[in-house]
Amino acid sequence: MNVPVNLITRVGARLDGSIVDHGQGAGATTKDWNILYHLGGNGPWVEKVIDIVDTGIAVPDACQVEQVHMMARHAERYPTKTAGRNQRAVVEKMKRSGIHFTGNLSFFNTWELFWTDDANLEQLTSTGPFSGRLGAFTTGVRLRTRYHHLFEQALTRNITTYWASGSKRVIETARHFALGFFGLDAPTQLRVISEKKHRGADTLTPGRTCTANQLDTQEGKAKGYRLMGEYRNTYLPAIAARLSSQTGLDITPQDVFSMQEMCGFETTVRGRSDWCDVFTRDEFLAFEYARDVLHYYRAGPGQKYAAAMGWLWLNATTNLMLEGPGAGPLFFSFVHDGDIAPMITALDIINDEQHLPITHIQHDRKWRKSQVSPMGGRIIFELLACNASSGGREGRYVRININDGITALPDCHDGPGQSCSLSQFVARTKRTGKEAGDFVGLCGLEEGAASRISFLHQ
Repeated sequence: MNVPVNLITRVGARLDGSIVDHGQGAGATTKDWNILYHLGGNGPWVEKVIDIVDTGIAVPDACQVEQVHMMARHAERYPTKTAGRNQRAVVEKMKRSGIHFTGNLSFFNTWELFWTDDANLEQLTSTGPFSGRLGAFTTGVRLRTRYHHLFEQALTRNITTYWASGSKRVIETARHFALGFFGLDAPTQLRVISEKKHRGADTLTPGRTCTANQLDTQEGKAKGYRLMGEYRNTYLPAIAARLSSQTGLDITPQDVFSMQEMCGFETTVRGRSDWCDVFTRDEFLAFEYARDVLHYYRAGPGQKYAAAMGWLWLNATTNLMLEGPGAGPLFFSFVHDGDIAPMITALDIINDEQHLPITHIQHDRKWRKSQVSPMGGRIIFELLACNASSGGREGRYVRININDGITALPDCHDGPGQSCSLSQFVARTKRTGKEAGDFVGLCGLEEGAASRISFLHQ
């Protein structure tokens, strides 16, 4: 998709809440606007389109991919239980009112909630063009096509292991992906890694095992929720006042946020949502930014523990690349978005010059949740072997693909296709480990707790 976010035309409501002209709702797709890029990770997978290498994902000339490592978020899902309760609450409030809604809310007169059984909450979607189960399977097929030579190599081994954290939606994503990539008969095994805190550093979900991250209300994961709340206060009250005036109901700021969330979640279930058109583009830019702030400070670059948490998987993966193809050709790990953000932080690849402000939108930021870790989001590390023919540079290099957008490391991109030499990549990872600090000590784990990942091997 060619939707460069920095070129978006700003129309509709001002962020102070005054209305220029409500006009066309935010759900309408134009050449310079696609709502899927502004759902803050609450919608279907989208391709990364900002801050990418413009040569595309084709392997550089005179190079071949020797090894692939992927960290992927679970595929498209229903809302979490908490978000689902809030969304159901505003729907029931509006239904109980008996009001006949008009204008951009007229759809609600015949609208029904997009789930009927609360057992669906937090689980993968299975209907519509953005079905999570279908998306995971399709991703597997696409990557099998891209890395078919590595698939063939994997078949020569006794068995290929892939990994998932111990969450139902993550496990189902891994299995549907594997069906698309490996097929029915390939010798594979899924290893589920518990999300419980007893795993220490030997985990795919370090945010859950890092005790300090859970308990530190100032600098731990709570920081993201607190700062998102502060930013939400800059834009939600004005929208709540507008919708209260329009409907005659007492629409709260939380009601507004839940309506905006339903735009993305209903889209993942039904393929589209009229909730998107209740709001202007400006109002969705504000929603998107609120979600960006949450994840930036909850588990990303604005958080004290993130780099140490993300370094665990990054270090294990770096060691496998240093070991080379003999370690195995394919390594697929499936997790939550809260596990991808720390790894991105440790990798130090999506850099904003300053931390995201809370008083206003930083429109030229690089940290955008929808493109960092949308549902089904994936970060792929390719170990390239390049020779000197065709003007190539001989040696091994690491190339990083974030949601089908090749992304260069800011301080290491002089290899083919703006890749980073393996030796420099290894040095970066080692340096990051020293700067981030010891996971066990920083997180306040008990003596004897696991200090590294041990399971990531074939």
